This record gives sequence, C-alpha cells and structure tokens, in this order.
Amino acid sequence: MTRTYSPKAAEQKHDWLVIDATDVVLGRLASHAAALLRGKHKTTFAPHMDMGDHVIIINADKVVLTANKAAQKRAYRHSGYPGGLRSVSYTELLEKNPERAVEKAIRGMLPKNSLGRDQFRKLKVYAGAEHPHAAQQPTAYTIGQVAQ
Repeated sequence: MTRTYSPKAAEQKHDWLVIDATDVVLGRLASHAAALLRGKHKTTFAPHMDMGDHVIIINADKVVLTANKAAQKRAYRHSGYPGGLRSVSYTELLEKNPERAVEKAIRGMLPKNSLGRDQFRKLKVYAGAEHPHAAQQPTAYTIGQVAQ
C-alpha cells in the first residue's frame, strides 16, 4: 500500500528569489509571485503549510497595466470609520507609491487567513533596482511572457 507523503516543518527549505518587474504586467507579476510565496512550484507543496520561498521584487515603479486600467482602475482603502473610504487611481498610486500597488495585487492572491499573512511577510518590494538582501544570495527568477 502506498502512503501519502506529508512534509514536515523541519524539512522546509525557503529559497530567496529576485523578480525584475521592468515592463511586466501587474497581474501576471502578482500571480507568479503569489505562487512562489505559497510554494506551489515545489513538489512538496502542502496547502496547510508555509512551503514557499522569499520573493524580492525590484523595479516596481516600472510595472505596467494593460489597456486603460492605469487611468480607470482605482485602489481603495478604508480607515475603519464611517465615511472613511478613500480611493486613488492606479496612475497616481504607481507614481507616488509603486510598492503598495504591487503588494496590494499580490496580497489579494494569497489566502485570507494567518497562513496567508505569514506568506505575505516573505515578500519584499522595492521601487528601484537595489535591494538590501544580497547576503541571502537570491537567485534570479524570470517571467516568460508575450511582449506588450
């Protein structure tokens, strides 16, 4: 009889990956990053465990949105008080805080529980090409895509 393999917490290995977001569509970048954070690319994937890798995204200010989404799509946040809904267009959000736009897209693709919060903590987003994680020796991850 074959037994179902269940990974152990001690067997986990979290690698460090760098993704260059230059001229990458935001949704495609977010779906790849979310899969890497969850660990779905590993053969030992278990949906109840944090099996994913640490993901560093650089050049977040150079990410693109297709069609006319940059002008029409809006990012919402709520203060928690009545009437506290605030919105900003993605053109303005990418101009002022591109890290938040990328983080918002990736957070929406992770589980909405404590496991998703732990996975989200392994995401590091930087607007420029520099990052302070050289000591972790991250490997480059390329997103194969059709040109815009």
